[in-house]
Amino acid sequence: MDKTNYSVARVETYTKTSITKAERHNERKNKSYSNMNVDLSQTPNNIHYKRCESTYNEKLKEMLDCKQVSLRGLRANANLFDELIFDINSDYFEKHGGYEFAKEFYERAFHFAEQEMGTDNIISAVMHADELNTVLTEEYGKPIYHYHLHVVALPVVRKEVKWTKKCKDKSLIGTTKEVINQVSHSNKWKSEQVLDNQGKPVYDKKGNAVLIKSYSLLQDRFFNYMSDGGYKDFIRGVKGSNQEHLNDLQFKIKKDAERLERIANKVEEKEFVFNDYMKYDKQIENISNLGKQKRFSKKIELEQKDFESLTEYAKKGIVADKEIYELNTRIDNLRNAVDKWKSLYDDIVDQTKDFFHA
Repeated sequence: MDKTNYSVARVETYTKTSITKAERHNERKNKSYSNMNVDLSQTPNNIHYKRCESTYNEKLKEMLDCKQVSLRGLRANANLFDELIFDINSDYFEKHGGYEFAKEFYERAFHFAEQEMGTDNIISAVMHADELNTVLTEEYGKPIYHYHLHVVALPVVRKEVKWTKKCKDKSLIGTTKEVINQVSHSNKWKSEQVLDNQGKPVYDKKGNAVLIKSYSLLQDRFFNYMSDGGYKDFIRGVKGSNQEHLNDLQFKIKKDAERLERIANKVEEKEFVFNDYMKYDKQIENISNLGKQKRFSKKIELEQKDFESLTEYAKKGIVADKEIYELNTRIDNLRNAVDKWKSLYDDIVDQTKDFFHA
């Protein structure tokens, strides 16, 4: 039975400070990605539909200096950058042409982002083609990459600035002084009121307006835009924007748990072997009675065969003890790894709970 493919569009917000982490990830400025499935040998396959030639913050300063946008009235720690992430199941691309198909798909998705955010307000747009999908790689028996698009833009709205009472010409008060391109995430992503079939606003039993979240509307528009462009065989995302990442984490947790179980079984086997060497009372008694003390000396004399038996027992015991120690160490490491993946999984679920019903 074929899997259902979901299209996903979601938004992350960043301050001047926090955007640097997203920039390092998007533009592959890190030298290593120990906690991710990034294959740096595949990074040249990433596609920039719009490249930022400086840093994101330097580009923002450039836009401010030429008065292309305004931060008027915003707090110093305000969210200034929006990152739109467009995604669809990796299996969808694998069955429709792979990398080349993904490039075309996300080029149209980029044009959708231009329509949503304004071309001049987009700082960077890059399709990642270097993140391994471990679930499908296991299933297909070959490397399968998770194609997705990161678009970093400023959430800009047109704002009329009115003349205030401080204006000397009283006739101008309340009229438009200027129109600016204001950076404002909250105004860019306002919820909309639900309308009935007659186009009238819908209210709940308490008289409150029934609203549709802005991100849900974004998902609708993205799905319709891609469908109108001829891309089929997927449905509008309904289960959460991080579904593929969650599946990947579930896979890691499952594999670590399986490895933990295998090693635990090996430990039990080694402990059984070790106990098998040592559990027989007669053998222990025989070992204890080996040799005889020399007269007027603390030294013990051993027959050749007794010496060989004692040496054999000692070697087996040391080897078994060492193997048990090493396996127990690996179990501890795997338990820590499983706990880490479970914690990361829970964190992602918590961070994406707002998207699950989008």
